[in-house]
Amino acid sequence: MYTIFVVSIIIIIIVLLLAVITTSKAYSFKHTVDPLDDNPYLNNENKEDDEKKL
Repeated sequence: MYTIFVVSIIIIIIVLLLAVITTSKAYSFKHTVDPLDDNPYLNNENKEDDEKKL
């Protein structure tokens, strides 16, 4: 009875540690965003806006 209890507590601790490690690595990941100059949709919107002004 006690061996099952101890093994289950060890498994719970391992799963909790893995979840904490994974979450901390996910928050430390640096996300990057492409510059707006390379966005072809932005160029199309600017052309449409210029045409409407004329």
